[in-house]
Amino acid sequence: MSEQQKKLRITLTRSVIGTLRKHRATVKALGLHRMHQTVEHVDTPAIRGMIHQVQYLLTVEEVEG
Repeated sequence: MSEQQKKLRITLTRSVIGTLRKHRATVKALGLHRMHQTVEHVDTPAIRGMIHQVQYLLTVEEVEG
């Protein structure tokens, strides 16, 4: 792993009520449980794929590690 890894700050900005079960599971796998909760993850292809699947529910910012 490199010294300066990019991180992503992910915030759940919309409710998961009424979304597909698969999308709710993805949000939970990202570590988000309630609205306006923010988590940070290392920028990896797997995390980017999860974000892409539920991008309509999230706000994503890049931060320096």
